[in-house]
Amino acid sequence: MKIAVMGTGGMGGYYGGYLAAAGCDVTFIARGEHLTAIQKNGLSLKGDNGDIHINPTPATDDPGSIGPVDVVLFCVKLYDVETAAELIQPLIKKDTIVISFLNGIDGPERLAKIIGKQHVIGGAAYASAVIEAPGIVRYKGTKGHFKIGYLDGRANQGLKEFQNLYSGTPIECEISDDILATLWDKFILLATNSGLSCICRQPVGIIYNDPDLLELAMTMMREVKSLAISQNIEIDDDIIEKSVAWSKSAPIDLYASMYHDLRKGRPLELAGMSGFVATLGEQLKIATPCHKTVFTCLKPYINGSKGIAK
Repeated sequence: MKIAVMGTGGMGGYYGGYLAAAGCDVTFIARGEHLTAIQKNGLSLKGDNGDIHINPTPATDDPGSIGPVDVVLFCVKLYDVETAAELIQPLIKKDTIVISFLNGIDGPERLAKIIGKQHVIGGAAYASAVIEAPGIVRYKGTKGHFKIGYLDGRANQGLKEFQNLYSGTPIECEISDDILATLWDKFILLATNSGLSCICRQPVGIIYNDPDLLELAMTMMREVKSLAISQNIEIDDDIIEKSVAWSKSAPIDLYASMYHDLRKGRPLELAGMSGFVATLGEQLKIATPCHKTVFTCLKPYINGSKGIAK
C-alpha cells in the first residue's frame, strides 16, 4: 500500500513513523524546519517503547508531487481541516481511504464535505506524541493504539489490509463497528482533559488525583455525555468511570495536546473542544456551563499568544 501522512506533527510522525520503520511505502507531508530536518537527517521517534530512526525519509511540503495513494493519514489541527483537505485532493483516487486522526468530534464531517464521505475513515487515536525538536517526535508510553471505522457505517472488511500493516509494531490498530460512538467516547475524555490541562497548567495525572478537580472533570464529562445521549449515539454506559480510571493512571507528566500549544503560544483547537460543546449545547438546549466557562477563559489565547502563556 502507498501511504501519505498529511501533517507530520506528533501523531502523524508517530503513527506514520512506525509504518515507515516496518518497511511500508510512506511519504510524509511537513513544513518549515521540521521538514528540512526530516529531509536532511530522517525522522526519529523517541519514547517508552524504544527509539527508532528512519533515514532516508521521503518528505515534502507539496502533496501534489506524491501522486495518488491508497491511504492518507490525515493528522492536522482542527483549524486547518478545510485547507488541508483541499491540498490532499491530488492524493485521492477512486478507492483511497483517508483516516481522520483529528482531535474534536466534527473534523471528519468537515473533511467529508470536501473529499466525499466515501473516502473518510473515522480514527480515534489513544496516544500522546509531540514534536520535541525538528525531525524528532517524542511519544509517551500509552500503548499508542487507535480505532478506525468507515464514517458512513458500511462494513469494515476493506480496512483489514491496513490494520495488518501494524501487526509487527508496538501499535495496535482496532476496527470499530460504530466509529461515531467510539469518537464520542473519546471526545468525552478529550474535551474535558484539554480544557482542564490548559486552565490548570497541570498534567492529567495531577488533575485527577485532586478531589476538587476530579469532581469538576466528572461534571464536564457528564456535560459532553448528555450531548451524545440526546443525539441517540450509543456511547459506552461506563465511559465516565473508564475515562477517570485511565486519567488517574496516566503518566505523571502527560498533558493534553492542547496544553503544549498553549505553552508555546500557538493557536488552540479550543473551538473544537469546549467551544464545540458549548455551541452544540446551545443548539440542543442542554446546559454545559463548565465547558462554556473553560471556553470563555481560554478564548484570549485561541489565536496564539507567544510569550504570554506559561
